[in-house]
Amino acid sequence: MEFFCTCSHLPIHVSDMGSEKPAVVLLHGYLETLSVWDDFVKYLEKDYRIIRIDLPGHGLSGTAEVNSVDFSAQVIYEVLQKQQVGECVIGGHSMGGYTALAFAANYPDRTRGLCLFHSTPNPDPPEKQGGRDREIALLREGKLSSVIRRGVPHMFADDNASRFAEKIAEISEVAEIHEPEGLIACLEGMKRRPDRNEFLASFHQPLLFIFGEKDRYISLATAQELAIRFPQAQTLWLKNSGHNGFIEEPQSTAEGFLKFLAGVEWRR
Repeated sequence: MEFFCTCSHLPIHVSDMGSEKPAVVLLHGYLETLSVWDDFVKYLEKDYRIIRIDLPGHGLSGTAEVNSVDFSAQVIYEVLQKQQVGECVIGGHSMGGYTALAFAANYPDRTRGLCLFHSTPNPDPPEKQGGRDREIALLREGKLSSVIRRGVPHMFADDNASRFAEKIAEISEVAEIHEPEGLIACLEGMKRRPDRNEFLASFHQPLLFIFGEKDRYISLATAQELAIRFPQAQTLWLKNSGHNGFIEEPQSTAEGFLKFLAGVEWRR
């Protein structure tokens, strides 16, 4: 079921599939919407209640002046309150992973597990912040299409570009609905997000990293460093994926994620 609810004074677009099953929240990345998970949830919906949200500034949801990851986490908390969800496993792709981390840090009693799909606890380094500033300038100049043409294909491994040309076109077409102001607010939020490494070291619930070995946003060296830094985490390596493993290698990603979910201890 898809619907709108008001959270933190914003209209929020929500998809909630199921009711009596354990809840899994999936958060999309930058330039995406909740629809990016459409094919992937088919692997999960038999056993889990899948909740997806257009994050503030994206899709059909409203936006704040700055969509910090902590603000977006608060919105998710309010959605779960309205849906009477007491606990969940939360997973996020890229930008959605930053928000999932914020949710786990701010609402530990609601978090039974955390999955970072092609995402890290690291803050933006200065060169990345500079890139976001350049993208903000393009959006302010009315060049959303240019941002999409640069960003969406880069999410896929070079080897997969032709095979997923139709999916790249689909994601790009959906991205055209975004309001530039919302994207700018999200870019500002990502620029300002805190370092979550210390929090993640103290996180004692099940933790899963999913990395693509051909990711052009997160280098293999960075991914390997994180796997070593957090030995308590399970790590799924996708040999033929870039930044979108749940699309590029959905079967392997689903198998790894389902195995992770099977190890979660639910309170109720």
